[in-house]
This record gives sequence, structure tokens and C-alpha cells, in this order.
Amino acid sequence: VKDGEFVAIMGPSGCGKSTLLNILGLLDNPTSGDYYLAGKEVGHLKEKERTQVRKGNIGFVFQNYNLLPKTTAVENVELPLMYNSSVSATERRKRAIDALISVGLGDRLEHKSNQMSGGQMQRVAIARALIHNRSILLVDEGTSALDQKNADIVEKSLLSNPDLTLILISHHLSDERKAQFDHVYELTPASSI
Repeated sequence: VKDGEFVAIMGPSGCGKSTLLNILGLLDNPTSGDYYLAGKEVGHLKEKERTQVRKGNIGFVFQNYNLLPKTTAVENVELPLMYNSSVSATERRKRAIDALISVGLGDRLEHKSNQMSGGQMQRVAIARALIHNRSILLVDEGTSALDQKNADIVEKSLLSNPDLTLILISHHLSDERKAQFDHVYELTPASSI
């Protein structure tokens, strides 16, 4: 995967898509082979070193959203920037609001997770990943809970960033959606090889 590319990885449940995403995101180590990120072998780094690489380069959108339940959409999106002392509270809130607007949630800023649909929570998780300005975004079934209109809004927001390398995991993509990606790879379960 080259800088700035949009890559989709497809396949049925159990074929290893999420495992691959965890390896790419340095959450898991590969059992064999090498993994190079920006020319450096990173697949076998120690946990502290992997954390540093993730922190500076990689954003995630997990399939289960990982939102704080009693926190508003804006607060959920602001959360990752709270650990960055170079971003003021005013700037943090502005960036969170802008990110939520970019995924079509300008009218849900103060809603808590338990007041939102699955699709709305998914868009909050995407906005939270976008606020980092990381160079790589790993998305696990990032639009699976969205209707076509909102999936289009989210994908437009993701694909409009030329500095972003996007790797999206999905069970299925329509031919129209596949055309938006530079590369589409299909994984098959090991038992069917």
C-alpha cells in the first residue's frame, strides 16, 4: 500500500480480515514474515515501540465503535485530543464539531451514545478517527451500519483527504463502491485454498 492510496480488503467472516487489520495497526504481531511501514520493519517491535508508531501514524475505526456511553458525540470525538497538550480546549472542540459535521452529524453534537442509532454511533467513531490527522486510517466495516446516503457522506469525507492512506475492511462492496478504491483485495478462508 502506497501513501495516499485507498485500499479495500474484502472477504467472508473468518477469513482473517480483522486479524490482518490488527497486524497492520500494530495491535498484533505477525506469526511469520515481515511488516514494513514507511521503510522500517515494524512487525516485531516491542509493545512500547509499537505504541509510539501507532500514536503518531495510525487511526482506527473499530467495528464495535468503542464510544463512551454517557458522553456526548462531541466529547467522544474530543477524547483522543485531550491527551495532546498542544491542542487547546477551544481548538479541540472546534475540530470535534468540524469532524462531526463532515460525517453528517451536525445536528447530533450533544446527543449521548444511548440516544443515537448504530449508524450514528458509527459516524461518531469515524469522526473521532478523523480528528487525529493521522496518515493512515484503518477501518473495520466502517460503513456496515449505514444506509446508502450516510455511507456516501462518510466515504466522501474519507476519500476527500489526499494525505490519508485508507485501508477499509468489508464483507462486501458494490461494484460502484469498489471503483472508489485504488486497490481491492479479496481474502479467502484458509480451508478453501
